[in-house]
Amino acid sequence: MKVALGCDHAGYVLKDTVVKFLESHNIEILDMGAYEYNKEDDYADPAFKVAGAILDEEVDEGVLICGTGFGISIAANKVPGIRAVACHTVNDAKMAKAHNNINIIALGGSVTKPEEVPAILETWYNTQFEGGRHIRRINKIAKAEKATLTMMHQGGGKVVIFNHPLVQHKVGIIRDVNTSVKQFRELLNEITGLMVYEITRNLPLTDKEVTTPVAKTTVKTLEGKKLAIVPVLRAGLGMVDGVLQLVPNAKVGHIGLYRDPATLEPVEYYCKLPFDIEEREIFVLDPMLATGGSSSAAISLIKKRGGRKISLVCLIGAPEGIERVNKDHPDVSIFIAALDSHLNDHGYIVPGLGDAGDRLFGTK
Repeated sequence: MKVALGCDHAGYVLKDTVVKFLESHNIEILDMGAYEYNKEDDYADPAFKVAGAILDEEVDEGVLICGTGFGISIAANKVPGIRAVACHTVNDAKMAKAHNNINIIALGGSVTKPEEVPAILETWYNTQFEGGRHIRRINKIAKAEKATLTMMHQGGGKVVIFNHPLVQHKVGIIRDVNTSVKQFRELLNEITGLMVYEITRNLPLTDKEVTTPVAKTTVKTLEGKKLAIVPVLRAGLGMVDGVLQLVPNAKVGHIGLYRDPATLEPVEYYCKLPFDIEEREIFVLDPMLATGGSSSAAISLIKKRGGRKISLVCLIGAPEGIERVNKDHPDVSIFIAALDSHLNDHGYIVPGLGDAGDRLFGTK
């Protein structure tokens, strides 16, 4: 685990205590200041630095300190995707993590005694997010931020939920029972294409010299990272072209799974992957993340064949599916266009859109 640490002058007194706690738990620290006592500094500066480090995935979580913890947490919460809470007691830390899944804990240098810090941080560190109904609430807060996406961690890898107006508009149409097979195929392709922008955010770039009609210049170009997309048959096939239209050189594998109607567990019937899968960054395509069984099984198959850098790309997810994948594969990031509330007794996402494979291919 890696934590970003930031404070202003009023929180500087507690900084050493926090550092000692983190070091005692073998937690790597990214120190973002203040590095000395300066009465003229502003708490907003370290707040934005720590928040940025979380969104850029340089760290897992953050600790901020100002006089009360209030101002610095307010500043951090201005950054979409950040959930910072000032915690003055052990119970504050427990509830903020269990119900609100905070990714930044804020402490108050003028209200928290140094001897109280270890117990508060210990509780924050060890408490697990409860998930369930709280994911739905967090997602509503994120939508109010009018951000293009929401990032959260639910006891595992990163979960990215797309709130972009174009994505949500198209998701609304694709849910409609009256949407035709032709429209469904087109929309699934379009939504996936819009999501590619974010799922490829961390692809490495290199410099290249080109000549424009005016002069020579240096531009950025993809470093040549090897990519693979692996649709889970059969519904995942509807997402392939959405990726290939922007990343045409990606190799395509296929995994065939069906869900046993009695146990709801996945059963493998086909698996064909690029021969150098262990060298590639892999995007698993599975439109509906319901129980999570099929997605988790597909990821396991890829890992058995040497795949390591894996992300899961879905159209709609349920909290149960996210929890399953996070538990089985905490190293895998999940990208979904919409997060729904729950599964029904038949394992279907509610409100969902029905069986994506049937709607994609016009079968029942």
